Amino acid sequence: MKFLKIDLMIIKIISSVLLACVFPLKGNFINLFKYLTIAAIFILFFMHGAKLSRKKIIMGSSNWQLHLWILFSTFIMFPLLGMVLIWCHLININPEIDNGFLYLCSMPATVQSAIALTSIAGGNVAASVCSASASSILGIFISPLIVKLVLGMHSTGLSINNEIEQIYKIILQLLIPFLAGHISRRWIYKWVDKNNDLINQVDQISILLVVYSAFSEAVINGIWYIVGIHTLLWVLIECLILLFLVLIINYLVACLFNFKRCDAIVLLFCGSKKSLANGIPMANILFPVSSVGIIILPLMIFHQVQLMACSYIAQLYKEQNKTANY
Repeated sequence: MKFLKIDLMIIKIISSVLLACVFPLKGNFINLFKYLTIAAIFILFFMHGAKLSRKKIIMGSSNWQLHLWILFSTFIMFPLLGMVLIWCHLININPEIDNGFLYLCSMPATVQSAIALTSIAGGNVAASVCSASASSILGIFISPLIVKLVLGMHSTGLSINNEIEQIYKIILQLLIPFLAGHISRRWIYKWVDKNNDLINQVDQISILLVVYSAFSEAVINGIWYIVGIHTLLWVLIECLILLFLVLIINYLVACLFNFKRCDAIVLLFCGSKKSLANGIPMANILFPVSSVGIIILPLMIFHQVQLMACSYIAQLYKEQNKTANY
């Protein structure tokens, strides 16, 4: 029953949200944390770039059908299913929650957890490294475009100047540190590989800073008057339905294209995950500060849902592998 355990990172995020509810940022601390958040996002994407191994990507890049479908699942099928679920609403909830749900559908896949789950299940780890890394890199460019497409210009009320400013921020805060980290890998790869736990801690601290800042602003703007228990339950149900549909479709596609078992596992895990590490910093750039807390709420819920469900599936594959070896 390991899949029932709550991810430690989620506990930390919930703690940050509670801290923001009790002690929201005020006065000079707002500007201080604004600059700390920018620095944290820079470090986060620098480390993402430094951890990216070109050798492993090349090793797993041969199955182009697999990688194309994973990208299709991540950046096309997810948003389409998200829009269908929004259209099928049975209750009225705040439009910003709907925007947050569509935002989560636009995000790239996770890297670390997708690779880890593929490894546990006995899948093609090299292919999962290639696919998850490609999704994360392309997501820097594609995800903001999908967000604009599925939400529409009218819902954000942005002018051309605001659009240019956002593109500039994405390049400056996400792309440049990512490229800088990847270029510097040739000199620091030994340190990076040796201190992976430390880097993960830095990643987590960066995300927690953004969450605390976002929810501080959201609390001041009355997020808990807008989002009630029934809304949270509805988002949870939508996340469960979304994940179930994606897993089923990807499983059927793997059968249709006669993917090997090891590649089908990659499709199942890399094609059904959404990145919290990319989503939270990107929301901080794409949306007004007052809206970020609500926007990332569905992504935070989906993150835990996907980890619990996919961890359970990975354990099932692992048990099947043990049985087959006897």
